[in-house]
Amino acid sequence: MVKTSLATKAVAVALGALVIAGMTAMPAQAAPKSGLKIAVIPKAINNGYFTAWNKGAQKACKEVKASACKYMGPTTATGPAQVAFINQAIQQGYNAIVISAADQNAITPALKKAIARGICIVTSDADITDTKSRTVAVLPASSERIGAAEVDWIASQIGNKGKVAVLSAAATAANQNAWIEAMKRQLAAKYPNITLAGVYYGDDDATKSAQQYNQILTEHPDIAGIISPTTVGIRAAAQEKKSKGSSVAITGLGLPSEMAPYVLDGTVKEFGLWNPIDLGYVGTMAAAECASGNLKQANGAKFTAGGKSYAQGANGVVYLGDPYKFDKSNIVTFSKIY
Repeated sequence: MVKTSLATKAVAVALGALVIAGMTAMPAQAAPKSGLKIAVIPKAINNGYFTAWNKGAQKACKEVKASACKYMGPTTATGPAQVAFINQAIQQGYNAIVISAADQNAITPALKKAIARGICIVTSDADITDTKSRTVAVLPASSERIGAAEVDWIASQIGNKGKVAVLSAAATAANQNAWIEAMKRQLAAKYPNITLAGVYYGDDDATKSAQQYNQILTEHPDIAGIISPTTVGIRAAAQEKKSKGSSVAITGLGLPSEMAPYVLDGTVKEFGLWNPIDLGYVGTMAAAECASGNLKQANGAKFTAGGKSYAQGANGVVYLGDPYKFDKSNIVTFSKIY
């Protein structure tokens, strides 16, 4: 089993990292039922980020003694592609679905159908617009803090001035769009000498993300920095920069295990992320609690995961904590974890 920050206390203490916000002492609570069937649906199944996310989900399923914990999803990160797998979970009589929404609206009708069949819905990593079409959303951190952190990282590398572009995932991804709006607010409030040249979409596809990186450099030869708030995009940008050469600074959200070579050779100075293993773990524990009748959507309502208690905020949202920054000082250690 890959170590997580929940299970590997020594790593967390030694590094002072991955501290999950909003936790309180574990209250008395009924245990989840055993024998549950839980479907785990990523935006796209062929994505290293979601491979790590699923490791956390499988750990949770093992702890609650689920009879099935099926990781299934599309190879393209779109809402319509996810619908087929939601329908499959309905047809196969699953008790709960944990899903990272590739589209904030397109999957809602299918989720409503699942709820009507008595299936609990938990979004993890990316939420939907209609918060009544799921019980809880387990998200990395507030959009404001994620977007602001990425702007701060790029600003420190380009001397607080110049043009930057965003290399995002899909234009329909709710979490990406919220982070980008937060980036714009941070730029306006704190960095008057940095201009946003544009937002480009690689659709969480490595080939398209590489093409979009090159398009940015073609359209803006004076670009100073690129922010890519997607693990696929930042890796593609780093690969292109290394192979073709460029002075552009790159930051965003990436997996330490995938980005370590580019940090160690200087292609990328710093980037950040939360622990996707924790995200999948907590989301799946919430789904098990919901399917066991222990969890409803209510401001302040709590559930436990990994011996800790998580309190819901407005509309059933639970945040894990702020993104953590990786650079040469810590990348080797974290690349061994996720």
